[in-house]
Amino acid sequence: MTQATARLTALDTNVLARYYVQAEQSDAGTVAQCEQARALFESGKPLFVATTVALELEWVLRGFYKLKPKTVADVFTHLLAMPHLQVQDRQALQSACDALTQGFDFADALHHASSRHCEVLATFDTKGFAKRAATQGWVPRVQAL
Repeated sequence: MTQATARLTALDTNVLARYYVQAEQSDAGTVAQCEQARALFESGKPLFVATTVALELEWVLRGFYKLKPKTVADVFTHLLAMPHLQVQDRQALQSACDALTQGFDFADALHHASSRHCEVLATFDTKGFAKRAATQGWVPRVQAL
């Protein structure tokens, strides 16, 4: 382990969710967690977000909190702009965020962006993902089996 990575604080999905979702009407424990998350983010301490955490965060924001795709994209845009935050695969996350604003499913877009070193991404999703990705000319090509 290098000295630089030893100083990083990796974030779990629940910390990110508490930072981005308002909790005014929540119980005292949740409000306290929101305040702790905010303090950590505003401390300037070097933070790290794994790709799996980003994927889960999108699901929590969209599925649990019922946020609109534009709002979810705004969360990721803000997250990616934080100078003290490292992301496991910034290029893939940025690409997935961009695709989300174009109406793509975030998970599909992140899978695709994380497979950018491949020739083809195989899927059974013939109606949505493969067709839309082909229309956009995505590389690697998304191939419906």
